Amino acid sequence: MSEEKKSLNFLEQIVEEDLAKGLPKQSLRFRFPPEPNGYLHIGHTKAIGISFGLGERYNAPVNLRFDDTNPTKEEQEYVNAIKEDVAWLGYEWDREVYASDYFQQLYDWAVLMIKDGKAYVDSQSSEAMAEQKGTPTQPGVESPYRNRSVEENLDLFERMKNGEFKEGEHVLRAKIDMKHTNMLLRDPLMYRIIHKPHHRTGNEWCIYPMYDWTHGESDYIEQVSHSLCSLEFKPHRDLYNWFKHTVYEYASDKLPLQPKQREFARLNLNYTVMSKRKLLKLVEDKIVSGWDDPRMPTISGLRRRGYTPESLRNFVKTVGVAKRDNVIDVALLEFCIREDLNKTAPRVMAVLDPVKLVIDNYTEEEEWLEAENNPEDEAAGSRKLPFSKELYIEREDFKEEANRKFFRLSLGNEVRLKNAYIIKAESVVKDSEGNITEIHCTYDPLSKSGSGTEESKRKVKGTLHWVSIKHGVPAEVREYDRLFMHEEPDAQKDVDFIELLNPNSLKILQAFVEPSLGSAKIGDRFQFQRLGYFCVDKDSTKEHLVFNKTVGLRDTWAKQGGN
Repeated sequence: MSEEKKSLNFLEQIVEEDLAKGLPKQSLRFRFPPEPNGYLHIGHTKAIGISFGLGERYNAPVNLRFDDTNPTKEEQEYVNAIKEDVAWLGYEWDREVYASDYFQQLYDWAVLMIKDGKAYVDSQSSEAMAEQKGTPTQPGVESPYRNRSVEENLDLFERMKNGEFKEGEHVLRAKIDMKHTNMLLRDPLMYRIIHKPHHRTGNEWCIYPMYDWTHGESDYIEQVSHSLCSLEFKPHRDLYNWFKHTVYEYASDKLPLQPKQREFARLNLNYTVMSKRKLLKLVEDKIVSGWDDPRMPTISGLRRRGYTPESLRNFVKTVGVAKRDNVIDVALLEFCIREDLNKTAPRVMAVLDPVKLVIDNYTEEEEWLEAENNPEDEAAGSRKLPFSKELYIEREDFKEEANRKFFRLSLGNEVRLKNAYIIKAESVVKDSEGNITEIHCTYDPLSKSGSGTEESKRKVKGTLHWVSIKHGVPAEVREYDRLFMHEEPDAQKDVDFIELLNPNSLKILQAFVEPSLGSAKIGDRFQFQRLGYFCVDKDSTKEHLVFNKTVGLRDTWAKQGGN
């Protein structure tokens, strides 16, 4: 095997082998087929990245197809959100299509299957059909309605379509083999009755095709060359092929391409849930503020939290394409956003838990210091930063007495203020309860950063960030932690996943930020020096700044042992 072929993932190898066997390159077409019953989450980024990535690699078109066959769960809101997420990730689709585009064609093919004795109307309850299904080791039992006449089946199916029956009275089933070793081929459902308006077709239909009947036929109509899906659909491949070959026999114009289904491992992330049903419950029960709550694993939630398209695409690339399911550590996702923001995010100063610091011997009213915007990017330039006699520093950056391992400010010891001067703590002021309200210090006027004096080059063990009280802008800062305390909340069968929620997943702080952030726009991302990466939330206004913490500067979770 050549080195180039070794570097390909197994899906790319499948495509290469098909091309080598004679598949014309211009016949390549892929698709991403989400059901619009919720917002896309981090797990979908892998499926998106695989199909659109192959499209980019082979310069082949990719369809965005909405699997909209269940009007009880699907909404236009979800369609719009999915389109926004895919576009935000940087992908362009060739055609926007819907399973509902094919409702008439699917119905016509189903009628032909009835006429050919390959489908029948079953009038049993769902419970009775489930009992007859059998087990993996025990064959199923045929329905008493399996041998209805073609005429009766056609009549009942048309009346189903015309809305003459209640939900659950009848279904249409494919007639395959109730003894098949693959239970999915034991006369699977093709249509059920649903009296609900559809977000696109309104009340035109009251029978809706099942996923397995719709999926492969949609691929065939669109001439998708490679239908790529996650591993849970591997047992469905036999049924996919059975329906596909059956339809090909009935198609009036024989389309040249027979789509091929292949499966890959889905992306699972620890400390979160991926089930749309569970995510919907979090939203409906108002445990989170919405689908785009920054604690949610949705793409919109990650975007609001400050993640970039590049970081998510790099995450998917790093995870790779595998044939086995596994759980990815969220630390890898956080590494990818740190790596990206380190290169692009401007450095600014903010104090999240402020305590007042007074420089007693500072006599200037104020001065403006030079501060570098991003040491990783020379083109980012610098900005002016106001300095004054009274500052805010972080409360945890000061101790009255400290051991030798404490490199921040303590009485009688020195630190440098970032971009400014060396200071020495002299005394403190406390309230009636013994809490420190002010720290008094002195500064060395010759120690100004970048001034070139010998004093400015003097080394001290600690450097603190700060904000001038006179110039600081108040801001709300939302700090986020893992939404769940358990590493695999989705896998716990004996416990309600709600019981595994982290009660401390959101902490709201009243902070002060440097004045340059007063003009920050929604979505802007920054590094708060020494604290982490933050972005401006959509709730932010000029009068009330709101920042979301994206991620810390380092992985503190691992140090805490995950709790």
